Amino acid sequence: MQQALAERERSALLRKRVVIDSNHQSVIEVAGEHYISFSSNDYLGLSQHPDVLQSFAEGLSLYGASSSASSVVTGYSIEHKRLEDDICTHTNMQSALLFSSGFAANQAICKTLFSTTNKRSQACHILADKFMHASFIDGAMGVSANAQFSRFKHNDTRHLLQLLDKVPSNEDTLVVSEGIFSMDGDACDLTGIQQQIKERSNNVWVMLDDAHAMGVLGAQGMGTCDASDADAQKVDVLMGTFGKAVGTQGAFVASNSALVEYLVNFSKEYIYSTAMPAAQARATLTSFQIMRKGMEREKLRNNIALFQMLATEAQLPLMDANGPIQGLIIGSPEKALALSEKLKSLGIWVIAIRTPTVPKHTDRLRITINAMHQERDIRALVDALVLAMSSMEK
Repeated sequence: MQQALAERERSALLRKRVVIDSNHQSVIEVAGEHYISFSSNDYLGLSQHPDVLQSFAEGLSLYGASSSASSVVTGYSIEHKRLEDDICTHTNMQSALLFSSGFAANQAICKTLFSTTNKRSQACHILADKFMHASFIDGAMGVSANAQFSRFKHNDTRHLLQLLDKVPSNEDTLVVSEGIFSMDGDACDLTGIQQQIKERSNNVWVMLDDAHAMGVLGAQGMGTCDASDADAQKVDVLMGTFGKAVGTQGAFVASNSALVEYLVNFSKEYIYSTAMPAAQARATLTSFQIMRKGMEREKLRNNIALFQMLATEAQLPLMDANGPIQGLIIGSPEKALALSEKLKSLGIWVIAIRTPTVPKHTDRLRITINAMHQERDIRALVDALVLAMSSMEK
């Protein structure tokens, strides 16, 4: 273990936790110093919304701090059911299931549907975008003995079609992509994916990991299908999280009733985990209701537009993304870390993202814009980036 850690440190890849002393309105306190944070996934600022906090407090007084059991024992409350019903109503799905995290939800989908204990009469395949989140990739690789796992080039629907053409039409296939990709910040081509599979048999299912799109995209903020011309009914499995724009904690899987019932009966991630607290489910439903009104999403869109305009004027080489995740490729872990530290000295908190989280030589700053940022915050960010990058070039 010590050798592995030492090697990581030599390669400038060692991860370290930082103690956050306080966090209010995008200003964090670390070791007595205050920084404007551009690293949070709380895109709408709903984790600090007074109505969400009040709803959580009410839930605590009604149900306590824990659900005290698995959902299949006594941990499933009326608050959980109300949240699941709301998700179904606004995603046009038959049924939904709550999980403790998006990681657990993605693991559950892979391991339950494709595990070696799931006896199948025919072969099955998983075709996933190259940049899928580690939680799904880990789950898919874990069942590779029972399902052929392939990855198509990022957002390349032609390559997806080439892989689909190699799969016999009578064999089950799950095609998987993300709504907004967690590191690059670009959106998937859901319409293109659906066009590629429309001539196939009914054995092809589409799954969407909408963790970073939920709350951000769409007329009601309900994610990729809400925002596109794609047929939501052709997304067979939808995974969304609450720990990003929704501002609470946990995740859901929405699909047809048979798949959800199957997960209830066979998913170890669901059966053997204590359910999320009822107070958390109550607060999450309140957050969804606020989110759908759109005020925070409008502020977020305006902040993103302002940042992109200022960054373009400053000739900052941003990646091509129109959402809250804005990437700045640096190319080496050492330089990315140094640039992040320089920004901290200027009062700006932006975390360096390094391999293996991103491919080698694409080490970067992952900048996240949220609805709580003020215009002066965004101008300070751009000024600091220009100054920090100039100093690195000398």
